[in-house]
Amino acid sequence: MLSKDESARQRPTAAELEAARSKRVKDVIAKDLRVLFVGINPGLYSGAVGHHFARPGNRFWPALAASGFTPRQLSPFEELELLPLGLGITNLVARTTASADELSRDELSKGAARLAAKVGRYRPRLVAVLGITAYRGAFDRPRAVLGPQQEAIGAARVWVLPNPSGLNAHHQLADLARAFRRLRAESSS
Repeated sequence: MLSKDESARQRPTAAELEAARSKRVKDVIAKDLRVLFVGINPGLYSGAVGHHFARPGNRFWPALAASGFTPRQLSPFEELELLPLGLGITNLVARTTASADELSRDELSKGAARLAAKVGRYRPRLVAVLGITAYRGAFDRPRAVLGPQQEAIGAARVWVLPNPSGLNAHHQLADLARAFRRLRAESSS
């Protein structure tokens, strides 16, 4: 985990955040992962620093640790340490935005098709989409609920987890940890 000094030094400026609108965050992916976590799209903060779920207050990294997926809380700058654990990260939409509300339904649908191709190429056992609203829109599943889905993507089973963004007040860290723990139990079986 980054020290307070390292974290402060790497915090992007307002100009760097604005410039991040044209950036992409590289997938953390390999073949035959246990779980491929799928974010909606990178925020400007993640785009500026080049790492997934990097904005302070995002609960992805704490939820991974609290659920036992990782032996300790990793920082976004240590995201490649997920690969030896059989975990990876991608996004439905690669485009960075200040908010997922800036994405169109068409972008989400096209993202779902790209995800299906990626899943076919990399063959993860489980795909965990982080955000019920995005999942419903991208996959045209208006009645989907959190947890395991009946539909698969290729041979991969699909789960929907709550969005770990700090802006998602519906789910606190304890709720996220429980949901991630259920997924971890499934990924170990």
